[in-house]
Amino acid sequence: MDTIKIGIVGAGQIGKAHVEEYMDIPGAELVAICDINLEEARRVAVKYGIPSVYADYREMLRQEELAAVDVCLHNNYHMPVTTAVLEAGKHVYCEKPIAGSYKDGLQMVEAAKRCGKLLHIQLAHLYDKETRAAKQLIDAGKLGKLYHARSTGFRRRNRPYVDGYGTAAFTRKETAGGGALYDMGVYHIARMLYLMGNPKVERITGRTYQEMPMDEERRVRSGFDVEELAAGLVFLEGGITLDIIESWSLQLGGLEGSSIVGSDGGIRLSGAVSDRETNSFSYHTTIADLDMDCTVNLERADWRQRMLSPFPDAYASSQHHWISALQGQVPLLPTADIALNTMLISEGLYLSHQLGREVSADEVAQGSKSTSIVL
Repeated sequence: MDTIKIGIVGAGQIGKAHVEEYMDIPGAELVAICDINLEEARRVAVKYGIPSVYADYREMLRQEELAAVDVCLHNNYHMPVTTAVLEAGKHVYCEKPIAGSYKDGLQMVEAAKRCGKLLHIQLAHLYDKETRAAKQLIDAGKLGKLYHARSTGFRRRNRPYVDGYGTAAFTRKETAGGGALYDMGVYHIARMLYLMGNPKVERITGRTYQEMPMDEERRVRSGFDVEELAAGLVFLEGGITLDIIESWSLQLGGLEGSSIVGSDGGIRLSGAVSDRETNSFSYHTTIADLDMDCTVNLERADWRQRMLSPFPDAYASSQHHWISALQGQVPLLPTADIALNTMLISEGLYLSHQLGREVSADEVAQGSKSTSIVL
């Protein structure tokens, strides 16, 4: 099994989380880490035994043994760093969302194709046991013709920084590009697009909100100018509709999980309240003129798949899948294309709110502007 030598750009909260996961993946070797906070990068390097430390990622890219780079930066830094890495002949694993705008995300996808390198976006929910079970049912035709999906994400009162979690960088368009949609919605929307085969977007309508009270001092200090709640409706090719609600902060006890329905069956994924699940994975159909609500033993299904697979860890997580794909064990899931489509939807929802009307996918794509920041 080939050893994949990896460099990390970003030694913050997300970078540390990625480093931790690589520790448990056979064949992944961290050989370099980079952060403008050189002292923090050195501290992480010492803790995890990473031999090379840099303050400038361009200098790190001169390290010939590097096969791939993991970009763990805020959204608006993704495109310039990712493009530079690809052009240096390295594969890229990038944190979600793909970028701060559709235009920047498209440039990343095009750069990967031009350079002949793999671009993988961290879409963690694609590897959940329930997502894999849903995909099995859909691929086996057990839902029939798909025609509607719902993407939901819920936090009761957990906005970054102002409610005590994370940093103010999450709450400003300048660094994050967007709020709840970019932070959480990307996971849920991307999962529904993946299950439906990533259909082409036709039209989008939506609104965003920032209505709940917050500590005034933290509001000012954070520069909070992104949404805490987004809601919308997307029209996809093939007559499919997708409705969306994504919340950082919402005065409800919870939301049911995302769902997808077809002519012959439907699937509901697990939902959440602040401290527990509201519902678990279920499959719904009609057999012998009887309405059936079915539960699935996800643990047993996962165990069986792992036992039968020549590469049992290939879909254990986003990073496991990344390393397996680089080793040639499995084809890389089209996460970059799914993430780009997700960005088109998110940016379309913002534009629809701004204009007060429905917008077309072409209108969103043509009007998208770069939000990138060069380090």
